[in-house]
Amino acid sequence: MEQIELGKSGVRVSRLGIGTWAWGDGLYWGYGRGYGAADLHQAFDETVRAGINFFDTAEVYGMGKSETFLGEFLRAAENAQNAPIRDGAHIATKFFPLPWRLTRGQVVRALRGSLKRLGLQRVDLYQIHWHTPLVSIETLMDGLAEAVEKNLARAVGVSNYNADQVRRAHKRLAQHNIPLASNQIEYNLLQRDPDFNGVMETCRELNVTVIAYSPLKYGVLTGKYSPANPLPGARGGQFSTAYLAHVQPLLVELKRMAEKYDKSIPQVAINWVMQRGALAIPGAKNLQQARENAGASGWNLSREDVEFLNELTVRVRTTR
Repeated sequence: MEQIELGKSGVRVSRLGIGTWAWGDGLYWGYGRGYGAADLHQAFDETVRAGINFFDTAEVYGMGKSETFLGEFLRAAENAQNAPIRDGAHIATKFFPLPWRLTRGQVVRALRGSLKRLGLQRVDLYQIHWHTPLVSIETLMDGLAEAVEKNLARAVGVSNYNADQVRRAHKRLAQHNIPLASNQIEYNLLQRDPDFNGVMETCRELNVTVIAYSPLKYGVLTGKYSPANPLPGARGGQFSTAYLAHVQPLLVELKRMAEKYDKSIPQVAINWVMQRGALAIPGAKNLQQARENAGASGWNLSREDVEFLNELTVRVRTTR
């Protein structure tokens, strides 16, 4: 598995990672139908065996449940003396700036809570989950800097920040001689706003790694769904039949490319994200999904196919 550095932090992780939102919220809130803790454990072990070593979580995923699961899986590997799994995993988590958490000290205290649930002394990446006007970016960056200075985090980043916010965060951390390692954003073939609103350009300029969540657009880019077969449950309410009809030409081309490369449609969609320079973090709730994700790495779309998808998705975006 290809390794990349998170910004200029010195922390190296696999270019492909795993997002664990469903590990927390799905089971905590009771809608994780079809999978349980044993499935998640298998997904974790298989993911690391495949050479994928970056796991992204957050304190608010299932009100800490996702972090707790990760901690349990890490301890199980340690107890089984499975050093490749225990020592090969790199963990990222996030601070959520709730209205009553307005100081740099609260950033550090929240991290200590995350570390307790994870069973770790420090995380590889600590991120601010969202921007909020209730507390300045500078205050939050001071909190991240303190986390690094106290050796509670190896690197720090942000999530869902626009171009101007990234610049402010980068500037403030630089005053502490700490690099801004990453900006985690939604980025996929159907969400390309970062390519046009300055976010991707700013991150490249400042050597900030883009971490792309939802590389499959919440399942739309798996090829499983159509106007006649919409997404199930809560996800189905997010995407109308008109929207699903609109994206069918893209899915047709993804199927053609999947056949060309002997890959699946999701693997092509994830590989495109990686070819665009981002660290993709699809979800994996079971063994099969973990194996499917791993198949997105170890090969590359051709430059011509990447450019074709670039042009096609611009047309899909502008004609919606």
